[in-house]
Amino acid sequence: MSFVIDFFEGGLLNLSLGPLIGVFLIATFLTVLAVTIYLHRCMAHRGVDLHPIVSHPMRLWLWLTTGMVTREWVAVHRKHHARCETEEDPHSPQTHGIGKVLFHGVALYRVAALDPEVIEKYGHGCPNDVPERWFYRHSALGPTVMALLDLALFGVHGITFWALQMIWIPFFAAGVINGLGHYVGYRNFTTDDTSTNLVPWGIPLGGEELHNNHHAFPSSARFSMKRWEFDIGWAVIQGLSAVGLAKVRRVAPRLLRDEAASLDAETLRAVFAHRFTVMSDYCKHVIRPLVREEYARAREALGASKGQIRRLMTGDQRFFDGAKRRRLSEVLSSNGRLAEVYEYRLRLQALWDRSTTDPEALLASLRQWCREAEESGIASLREFARSVSAYRLATA
Repeated sequence: MSFVIDFFEGGLLNLSLGPLIGVFLIATFLTVLAVTIYLHRCMAHRGVDLHPIVSHPMRLWLWLTTGMVTREWVAVHRKHHARCETEEDPHSPQTHGIGKVLFHGVALYRVAALDPEVIEKYGHGCPNDVPERWFYRHSALGPTVMALLDLALFGVHGITFWALQMIWIPFFAAGVINGLGHYVGYRNFTTDDTSTNLVPWGIPLGGEELHNNHHAFPSSARFSMKRWEFDIGWAVIQGLSAVGLAKVRRVAPRLLRDEAASLDAETLRAVFAHRFTVMSDYCKHVIRPLVREEYARAREALGASKGQIRRLMTGDQRFFDGAKRRRLSEVLSSNGRLAEVYEYRLRLQALWDRSTTDPEALLASLRQWCREAEESGIASLREFARSVSAYRLATA
């Protein structure tokens, strides 16, 4: 009888609280790595190929700890990128509200996953082998098996262990990354969505914290972009690559500056590959200095704080409410120089929409933009236009 009681209390391992917490943290971190490396970077975006010795254990572990079906997760995530920040986005805080995504993100995911058209359109290229058909498609079976294993290994504590395992990914991935990752944080790139980097060191969530970087270069297997940023998921991929268990297919191209270069086809390739960097540079080196200058010169006429003006002029009008749109219009109407650099920003952005145009025509348009910007009489705009030719992609 005492054996039964001891087993019920501590399970086969009979761990004290400290080691039990350690095992839990390791287990949940393995789940995080499986999500970011297998589901996200490998299956959804094809940034890396994994050896079956790595991919199969990750699939099994995800089935046990989350019940996720690979094709469903991939399809919902791809739709998020394809319809980002629109009414069709499965989990945008801009349309659903931050509270809904943060605390009920998994419910939004399930609604999208139940749509067969979403799965058919966006779920291509996912495994359809025997384990997937016989086991992994049964999403409730995996967590059930995990519950029994936790109970056997940890006794009554296994119930709490299992419950925390089941909410870990739904909250931190479906809630924090999909919610806060489009709501608060810093932005390296002026992307056409509201994605942010939560922190520069992507460790607890496997590198997913660098969400703005990912939206700027979705197919890149590396999420870190700045020297001070760290992506632990990328570090693991590099380790797997070193022993032949992973093959990196794509990473974001590095952007260089060659001040002696002329504006040519190489410039065009660099500008288009790093269009979000170019727009970030424009906001930093053109709009912000001019806002400071005009605010100091004509504060009363502008009728808004310097920070408000800067946010209005560097933000995306698609995500402005009626009041912000009116305020932006008032600011631009009251200051011709600010209106001019804002118009040049829109014209530069319009080039991206012509990506299917003949390269020679695009290059001519970029040269015309630079020539007119240099002649604008606005110092920050003139200097930026002169610097465009320096953009170059690093060679492999």
